[in-house]
Amino acid sequence: MEPIVVVKDLCKVYGKGPMAVNALQHVNLQVEKGEFVAITGASGSGKSTLLHMLGAVDRPTSGSVVVDGVDVFSKKEGELAVFRRRKVGFVFQFYNLIPVLTAEENITLPVMLDGQNVDKELLEEILSSLGLSDRRQHLPSQLSGGQQQRVSIGRALIYRPSILLADEPTGNLDTQNSREILSLLKSSVRKYGQTLILITHDMSIASQADRVIVMEDGRIRSEEA
Repeated sequence: MEPIVVVKDLCKVYGKGPMAVNALQHVNLQVEKGEFVAITGASGSGKSTLLHMLGAVDRPTSGSVVVDGVDVFSKKEGELAVFRRRKVGFVFQFYNLIPVLTAEENITLPVMLDGQNVDKELLEEILSSLGLSDRRQHLPSQLSGGQQQRVSIGRALIYRPSILLADEPTGNLDTQNSREILSLLKSSVRKYGQTLILITHDMSIASQADRVIVMEDGRIRSEEA
């Protein structure tokens, strides 16, 4: 089976000269379709930088990233923006919701930005599965942290992307909400046949993954199935 993610010799350097920081150093990685991969490591180990490369949020200094058959960084910036919205669902630690938009409007924002019609049936399915049907007209300020993260997940699902990328999705939540959010992510992976790549410091969450990748100093130190 062809891997859905192929990372080759990926490097990212921030700054120049003696102040340069090697955030990623010759990272190679393959992820299979439907796999749940957890990435862990100390702060500054490069895990968030790697996730941002996979989601085309930032460009590498060198190396390549192929996602679902797409050579990501061969694309121009306009094409990359469409790729980010349609091919990859990103779930952030701090939710990144638009405060003046309702829960429903935040979820459908990627589709609206593309000038496309929202799949109403899918929207209702997402709202229901996330327990947000009765919160759809609420603003983020009217939602709890757990509910805001559910909205963030809904936004990531609205295009039914091949891959979900989650950057510390439970980092701001209590234990109960953390369990619920992880359960929702895993349920989505099963339901839609998606691949989940998740960053976490919580080893109780990482232990539920199919594979755990440990990063250190911008490199993959170890992998455990």
